[in-house]
Amino acid sequence: MLGGISVQIDTSTFQNDMISMKSRDDVLTLLVHLGYLAYDEQESEVRIPNLEIADTFRTAVKETNGAGVSEALAESEKLLKSTIAGDSDAVAEALENIHSASCSALEYNDENSLSCALTIAYYTAQNYYNIVREFPTGKGFADLAFIPHKNVDKPAMIVELKYDKSADAANRQIKERRYDGALRNYGGELLLVGINYDSKNRTKKHECVIEKV
Repeated sequence: MLGGISVQIDTSTFQNDMISMKSRDDVLTLLVHLGYLAYDEQESEVRIPNLEIADTFRTAVKETNGAGVSEALAESEKLLKSTIAGDSDAVAEALENIHSASCSALEYNDENSLSCALTIAYYTAQNYYNIVREFPTGKGFADLAFIPHKNVDKPAMIVELKYDKSADAANRQIKERRYDGALRNYGGELLLVGINYDSKNRTKKHECVIEKV
């Protein structure tokens, strides 16, 4: 959820008090009642509604060192700086560390887990960007678009994720499908960031290619 992802919830077991907490769903339902989480009744999902509340949760996670997520968030600002600097090796290494910290071994070789890890990895970028997942471009959807907030002096970014292919293939897709054209009204520098994880060859690890437009 700190990465902007909604999660499923079952509210039926909640006892409408703050004492009878027997499950994860009970805790999440209580947080909905307290106003810390937004609830989508149609999808039975909860999410963190805004950046201010996300900061509160981030502080709580840091203090409890929750399941490796704290370490992942601590690397986020460094990752953003490395991306903007065009240091693709540092980005690939940082993403691998965050991927390992935020996903269990059973879920590691899964495209969705890598996508979630990527969202968590760039968590602090929300301070500077409007981050759009599955950004519509007219010729498909870019995995992530980073659109700078007004008066923020940082480059816009299109991030494309590949699994068992190559980072170069990710950047080719951005160009061939003209994903960058969806940001044509943005007048500043644009970064194309291709990321790949090869599950069949662990020694290859994560790979990143960054191009400036």
